[in-house]
Amino acid sequence: FPFPYTPYRIQEQFMEALYGALEAGRVGIFESPTGTGKSLSLICGALSWLRDWEEKRRQEEARLLALGAGGQDGLTPQQARLGSADTAGQPDWVTAFVQKKEERDMVDRLKEEQIRRKKREDHLEKIRHNVHLKYAAKRKRCEEDEAKRLLQLSKEVLSQGAGEGALDQLDHNEEELILAEYESDDEKKVVSGLEEDDDDLEEEHVTKIYYCSRTHSQLSQFVREVQKSPFGKDTRLVALGSRQNLCVNEEVRRLSALQLINDRCMEMQKNKREKKSNEENEEKKRRVIRTVCPFYSYEQMQFLRDEVLVEVQDIEQLVSLGRETKACPYYGSRFAIPAAQLVVLPYQMLLHEPTRKAAGIKLKDQVVIIDEAHNLIDTITCIHSAEVSGSQLCCAHSQLSQYMERYRKRLKAKNLMYIKQILYLLEQFVAMLGGNVNQNPGCQAVSQTGTVLKSINDFLFQSQTDNINLFKVQRYCEKSLISRKLFGFVERYGGPASAVKTNKENQKLAGLQNFLLTLQQGSDKEGTPPSPPVEAEHDQLRTASPLMQIEGFLSALTNANQDGRVILNRQGTVGQSSLKFLLLNPAVHFAKVVEECRAVVIAGGTMQPVADFREQLLCCAGVDPARIVEFSCGHVIPPENILPIILCSGPSNQQLEFTYQTRDLPQMMDETGRILCNLCNVIPGGVVCFFPSYEYEKQVYGHWEKSGLLSRLAAKKKIFQEPKKANQVEQVLVEYAKCIQRCSQTGGQMTGALLLSVVGGKMSEGINFSDDLGRCVIMVGMPYPNIRSPELQEKMTWLDKTMPRAAGQAPSKVLIENLCMKAVNQSIGRAIRHQKDFASVLLLDHRYTRPTIFNKLPQWIRERTQVKSAFGSAFAELRK
Repeated sequence: FPFPYTPYRIQEQFMEALYGALEAGRVGIFESPTGTGKSLSLICGALSWLRDWEEKRRQEEARLLALGAGGQDGLTPQQARLGSADTAGQPDWVTAFVQKKEERDMVDRLKEEQIRRKKREDHLEKIRHNVHLKYAAKRKRCEEDEAKRLLQLSKEVLSQGAGEGALDQLDHNEEELILAEYESDDEKKVVSGLEEDDDDLEEEHVTKIYYCSRTHSQLSQFVREVQKSPFGKDTRLVALGSRQNLCVNEEVRRLSALQLINDRCMEMQKNKREKKSNEENEEKKRRVIRTVCPFYSYEQMQFLRDEVLVEVQDIEQLVSLGRETKACPYYGSRFAIPAAQLVVLPYQMLLHEPTRKAAGIKLKDQVVIIDEAHNLIDTITCIHSAEVSGSQLCCAHSQLSQYMERYRKRLKAKNLMYIKQILYLLEQFVAMLGGNVNQNPGCQAVSQTGTVLKSINDFLFQSQTDNINLFKVQRYCEKSLISRKLFGFVERYGGPASAVKTNKENQKLAGLQNFLLTLQQGSDKEGTPPSPPVEAEHDQLRTASPLMQIEGFLSALTNANQDGRVILNRQGTVGQSSLKFLLLNPAVHFAKVVEECRAVVIAGGTMQPVADFREQLLCCAGVDPARIVEFSCGHVIPPENILPIILCSGPSNQQLEFTYQTRDLPQMMDETGRILCNLCNVIPGGVVCFFPSYEYEKQVYGHWEKSGLLSRLAAKKKIFQEPKKANQVEQVLVEYAKCIQRCSQTGGQMTGALLLSVVGGKMSEGINFSDDLGRCVIMVGMPYPNIRSPELQEKMTWLDKTMPRAAGQAPSKVLIENLCMKAVNQSIGRAIRHQKDFASVLLLDHRYTRPTIFNKLPQWIRERTQVKSAFGSAFAELRK
């Protein structure tokens, strides 16, 4: 395997196992602790396989082409007779002819493919060598276009004249709020093709690797690793992202909410297509100026596509390239998918089928690598779950009925029918929450509060919506862009601007404005002038039109009955209550991926415990157990660089057991404080202490403040707390690091800093406490999830019903343990980040010694763990 430096032995093992899994078309679960160079091993292992695979294909093609060229037209009589054992009793020459034709077709196909590939490679090679030429020409053309456009605009403005012309245009502008005529699929026998010049879009998809990770920054980091690797120069890589990350049209970017950005973009494209077909309608065209995105130019985007394929670019580079070349990076990068060898993309894009289709991602016979996959099951569950509040339902109902009233005369029957169906659904959903759509949701109290779970079918029956075809409604929402039209309508008439125009029509709409006012909770009723609340509500609406949220909920209801539940959450008022769809069986959505792909690799730093991937995800998705391969490697650090200790009791011999019942006892909180005081006396640099929840961390902190323990701690280490707001995390970490650095340089009483964190919080994932930032990680108690949550209870019940008992344990109990230990492993893995790093890990709770729990620690930590029943001997080890 080519590698930028001499690989560790475990990296070699990792790459060999990966290569084998891809070659044999397996589903692999790969674990390689953070700090062992996992990304590089993935890159070099997978791309080596891809290179060899392409080489093999080339040789096979050459062999077949040589055979074809060898003029094997005439089959020998012998060969013809061989083919004659045909059941249909066809004459030999027919069979021979068919056989020959198939061979000939195949050779022709190979020749075509070869020509196409050669053409593409030459094309990219050419770009590689005269970039400057290309850019100059492009830029000149852009400037000419711009000048032409400005000229055209000024002509149009002049010809419009002032006054009456302007009014006329307003009316026409309203045209775009009206729904176009809608035909459902049953009526549309002929599907019209794409634009005329899109025929060469149907490029063949070469065998490729899809690499996905969780966050935008993890993907960028991966792309940078590829750039540094030996494959950086000649790999065709494309990074995909959402429009939020890739859009370069400032007017669209300003919308800030993803759903709005998506809809606005789609609408601009639609305008472009319509504009094409309306060229003849010159007169009308002059009156209705519809905005078209200047960056959505086919030619420019093809240019961008080639640029992307020539040189590995991460998302930031892609965006600046798009701005420079006036081409849309979002679509330009999609055009590059068929020819790319490595496609880097976020989870959601790959795991959510509609998004996958929209992006033009084809998984058939491709390789998928899912990195940072320790939360894969939760991620799939989240992507496919949806929640809507009572106030969103009421608001959407109000907006939609006013929209229908205003345009009733203009809307076709089909549209009216679907709008009425949606209104009926909204009405029934609000009734399920115990409310009435025609009253203000903020003022309607709910009689029976609490949480109820229902199966999908029960929910549809009880809300009397089982006679509506949700698949058709969902399809209608998608195709007609109704939420976008509704958003435009509310934007026009719901905002403060509408107060200016006071014709008859608009008095009707003032009702909508008042309704929006009443929805706005928390605005003080007295003493405020009426306009700011409208403004604020308007902003809130800008972030997402309620119908968009509801569409997500409707599509979730199309899941199979046994795979999900609807949660009715009734709180105080109808507005605060909500309906939530919870997906119980993530395997149904993962099955497609596993079936279509040649090989799937699920990789992560800490994948332990692996059982739930195998059972809940893969076996449920119908993967043959023989196809699953597991690989787990140790760490690159020498054994003496880590000291994991399970501590069963504290300095005053208080047994450590942080259950819900005992953890609030003052003596438990005191004991925890004493342990920390002792440790901070001997541990240099940074100490990170994880608590099971924010609430408990706050409680302990408060208790220490009162008892004076906090000031004793603060004498040795400066104390930092994990902030609840995501945007403050960075700042706290910077301060924490600075403090540690200062202490190590100056010497003196203070030896560093203590960071109080929360498991599953902002600090427990994706943040490196390398070197002095984390010389000791302490885990207080066991972070079991909240068993009282109805969602978790439902998941447990479902598991017990559908899964076999494993080793005498109920699947629900295994789930709870696994969730706890996954969280622990994530948190404690943050301290060792490279080969020369060293740290101690302290697990404070005697329950960690139970075999089922102990065995779920990562192997490299488990092998080195010491169990200490008394504090004294543990302290002595730590001191050493």
